Amino acid sequence: MNKTEDFWDSASKNYDKTEERFEYIHNKSRENTKSFLKDSDTVLDYGCGTGTASCQFSSQVKEIHAIDISSKMIEIAKEKAAVSKIENVRFEQSDIFDKKYSDESYDVILAFNMLHTVTSPRDVMQRINELLKPEGIFISVTPCLRQKMSFLVNLQIQLVRVLCKFGLIPIPIRRITSSEVDELLEAVEFQTIESEEIYKGASSYFVVAKKLQKT
Repeated sequence: MNKTEDFWDSASKNYDKTEERFEYIHNKSRENTKSFLKDSDTVLDYGCGTGTASCQFSSQVKEIHAIDISSKMIEIAKEKAAVSKIENVRFEQSDIFDKKYSDESYDVILAFNMLHTVTSPRDVMQRINELLKPEGIFISVTPCLRQKMSFLVNLQIQLVRVLCKFGLIPIPIRRITSSEVDELLEAVEFQTIESEEIYKGASSYFVVAKKLQKT
């Protein structure tokens, strides 16, 4: 197990509790997402965490492949699905770069609250483009840590940055902006079709983008 997996495994125990303060942002993002889902869709939920979003979307789509690098997050997600008798979501400890995922195999790919934590957002977005079917849809929400936030959240972010600097948090925490997300999407040939900046203690950027067909 590497340090990143170990970090997220440790975080899984209290993950849902720590996210409660941002529940308004989470709920708004999920409600926005539902209007872009169809009952024929095969969906990849990348960085699914404890599976809350996948479970909520399960009744609206054909199937969901939900992946996370943390086995403990996946265990919690599977428990949620079992309790709710959800059968069309497959939770799996995996990474988006695994070769078993075929190009152009998903109608929709979700990436909620995680683009600011990956080593190379550009590589991740390129991989998402490869996995989407022609004119497939990418939906994400990303904390914008260089934009508006409350005093308390700002203090917490500063603490996290110090912990990252000394290696106590072994993941990158990028201070990304909504405009940088737009630039990233454009660079890997996506067309934004809807976006919204959602604020509740901190700014998050919800965006829906379509994979452009190559000419």
